[in-house]
Amino acid sequence: MKKLLVAVSCLFAVQGMAQATLQEEVDLIRKMYGKTKKELMTNYLKVPEAKSASFWGLYDEYEAARANLAKERMQLIADYAKEYETLNDETANTLATATLKNNMQLEKLYQKYYGKMKKQVGALEAAKFIQVESYFQTAIRSEVQDAIPLIGEIDRGKKQ
Repeated sequence: MKKLLVAVSCLFAVQGMAQATLQEEVDLIRKMYGKTKKELMTNYLKVPEAKSASFWGLYDEYEAARANLAKERMQLIADYAKEYETLNDETANTLATATLKNNMQLEKLYQKYYGKMKKQVGALEAAKFIQVESYFQTAIRSEVQDAIPLIGEIDRGKKQ
């Protein structure tokens, strides 16, 4: 019974995350750091005034593309939670393959926008953007990962 309750709780928690919007991620960053992600980026990056409008336009484009990938990632986590109790090789392969593809798409997005931002503000500021963005994404992923069990984790807890 405990196993079922944990799985159901995870399912509801993760399904709620799958519905996450960009605003909810902004709220998570604000909760963690006391400011929005964009405010933190603005304070950290040194964007010349003359290039500010075009740079932050690129940033907004990036955020829109990244938000779509985040929604896909959250849907994959919701699918995992839904299938957790009956996970088999086929489903695990489907979910793992889709997750790896999503991760690669995020890396490609970093590469694409690094190049665009480098043209706007130079390699140093573009590298700082990628470094901080990677840090934020790692923090968000860590929060999400803490909310879901590893494959077989519920079963191992029952055996102890």
